[in-house]
Amino acid sequence: MKEQESAENPAIRFHCIDAIAVSLCIEKQGLKFYEKAAKRSQDPKVRKMFQHLADEEKEHIQALQAKAEFLQPAFQKKSGSRKHVDNFIAEELKGKVFPDMKGGADGKVPDFSSDAEVLDLGIQSEQRSIQMLSELLVNEKKLEVRAIFMHLLAEEKKHLAGLEELKKSFT
Repeated sequence: MKEQESAENPAIRFHCIDAIAVSLCIEKQGLKFYEKAAKRSQDPKVRKMFQHLADEEKEHIQALQAKAEFLQPAFQKKSGSRKHVDNFIAEELKGKVFPDMKGGADGKVPDFSSDAEVLDLGIQSEQRSIQMLSELLVNEKKLEVRAIFMHLLAEEKKHLAGLEELKKSFT
């Protein structure tokens, strides 16, 4: 029975610590993007927005790291390999939610030709994050894992709303 269920539903099954690892990956990508965007923005309102979002990402990262530290001893004892989570992060998240701020194969970081363009990149990134988290929630049964993803989803929706509001004032 268990084999049939996994064959019919090939979705990854996460534990709390896995959901935190996924969330940390998204938040760290966001932090790099927003810090770089704040430095490159010309308009003070845009710079302030990106700095605010970077600060929020830092807070989220600290909170997630504290939760992971708390949970880690319990999960080390009873869980085996976390390879499936590492693979998921590498294949589905790295450079696919926020633009890769380390640079691509040529080592270049994406250039922003205008504040409007970087706002668009931020909006698209938040939309991808929301889409990814929504997809993860569809198949997730564990309430504690759902809570972690739903919390991050709510934060990403707030970020998206702020960016869209600022973008409206630009056009």
